[in-house]
Amino acid sequence: MPRPISKPLRGLRKTVYATIAKRHGIRGALRFQSAPPRAPEEAVPDDIATGLPSITAPGTSRLSRGALLTLQRAPFAVRALNHLTFGATPALIAQFNALGANDSARLTAFVDQQLNPAAIDDSALDARLASAGYTTLGKSLTQLWADHVAPDPAYDVRMRPAWEVQRGALARAVHSKRQLQEVMVGHWHNHFNVTVSDYSAGPVYVHYHRDVIRANALGNFRTMLEAVAQSAAMMYYLDNASNTRSGPNENFARELLELHTFGAENYLGFMDPFQVPPCPEDPSYPLGYTDVDVYETAAAFTGWSIRDGHWQFPTEDDGTFVYRQAWHDAGPKFVLGKFLNPEQPAMKDGRDILDRVASHPRVAKFICKKLIRRFVSDTPPQSLIDSAAAIFRANWQQPNQIALTLRHILLSTAFIHSWGTKNRRPFELAAAALRSMDSDWTPRVGDAKSDEMFWRMSFTGHMPYEWPSPNGYPDVGLAWSGSNSYAMTWKLLNWITETADGTTPMAPILATTRSGVTNWTANNLVDFWCQRILGYLPAASRRQTLVAFMAQNGDPATYVITDTDTWAASDPKRHYNQQRLRSLVSLILMSPEFMSR
Repeated sequence: MPRPISKPLRGLRKTVYATIAKRHGIRGALRFQSAPPRAPEEAVPDDIATGLPSITAPGTSRLSRGALLTLQRAPFAVRALNHLTFGATPALIAQFNALGANDSARLTAFVDQQLNPAAIDDSALDARLASAGYTTLGKSLTQLWADHVAPDPAYDVRMRPAWEVQRGALARAVHSKRQLQEVMVGHWHNHFNVTVSDYSAGPVYVHYHRDVIRANALGNFRTMLEAVAQSAAMMYYLDNASNTRSGPNENFARELLELHTFGAENYLGFMDPFQVPPCPEDPSYPLGYTDVDVYETAAAFTGWSIRDGHWQFPTEDDGTFVYRQAWHDAGPKFVLGKFLNPEQPAMKDGRDILDRVASHPRVAKFICKKLIRRFVSDTPPQSLIDSAAAIFRANWQQPNQIALTLRHILLSTAFIHSWGTKNRRPFELAAAALRSMDSDWTPRVGDAKSDEMFWRMSFTGHMPYEWPSPNGYPDVGLAWSGSNSYAMTWKLLNWITETADGTTPMAPILATTRSGVTNWTANNLVDFWCQRILGYLPAASRRQTLVAFMAQNGDPATYVITDTDTWAASDPKRHYNQQRLRSLVSLILMSPEFMSR
């Protein structure tokens, strides 16, 4: 039910209405909508759940559903590591299993290790990136601006920071020892999406990636919100750099509420803010947000801008954040049930709003639901959402708020028993494939093989940080279950098994087989590569399909396949054996066992 309006509030309401009308040039009475019907909390609309833009994609209820395949249950280490990292490897499985006497102890120890990335030596990754010619990842924001913006350089120079972050994402996913941090960096990039190829954001993308997302990935959500709001990349992407009292722009304000905090599921439309029902979890907060909250939030963030040589301030041109009091709408505001006084100190009304949303119970549930969707299931259990949100909200001012919340999720019963409920997206599949085959390859900028890799990945629809709209890539399996997504991903995985960078294979399949398999029978080869890539053997009938492919007309148990690659069409068991071995690996990579987690 709406809140009853007391006499003092009536006076405040009149003041707020007058301010809104004046601020937006509205004549006559404000005509609000009634509250939209509320769906049950567990029932999230399909377009919201998938993250698909509803104007361009059909609701998932109208898409065909795939047949259910029950997979062989993997060992616990494999299940846990495939959720926590970009893919289990034989070495990582061995490390995990050495951490304790039982699955619970091992999981707790591994999660606690990964939640403290500063204690994990990742200097080998740093050296790898440096030797691969990465030159911008250590530049400060002012250095990025001086080198890649201010001189108006050639396009390749201007966008190099963006390209290094994008290609570095694959290098980090494959080679970093701080795997959980890398997963979380990808998660928050998706949540606070800024398209990496944006012409204005690209030159300063290193700063956004390193100092905004990575620095706060396991820290405090409120701190990250303000870092995002002040970042040059987001300022340009959502236009707040030009948000002034004389020319207000609500793009950032709307996405702050719709995508970054509440979620569209808590949007109440153009409703009278004084009629918004209280939130059941905490009646001192409104149930959701309205269009008026968006307009008032936009006004609160006027004057938050960038020193970019604007014609009014031509000598201020280093790319850093600046608060311009002269551009700020200092009038009174009424946001999320809270009145903000006029003429507040610099930036206070914007920060008051960030405090309000960061401590809101529905924001806690929305953020936790997305975390659970990433790590556990496309349909997060409400009980885990509620318990995680309680921890998230209770610790909203703590520096390790996100780590505490994530630890609760990752040690939950739902996580422990999760298996086969998530589909790996194309980028995640490419990274997992390279990890499972112990690839030593490093993507680079200005390198033909790297260019080809990312060109092929672009056809899957899942290039790192390349989603063109602010809502980020969808994180549910159905969104990636179309024929084009599968076909282009399969082509990419097959290409990885076949290609070489110069004379060095991207995936050292032959060398690994030679060192790991003594007798090349079909049974031995299939079992070796299934154990290496999947971490276990698939169901007998599915394993037999792979064995029949590798054996051809030979006995799978006794015939030893030679390490040759010659033509023998009349005797298939001797026909292009090395190519058939690579194709066997490719088939395992394309299997449902590998493509799900």
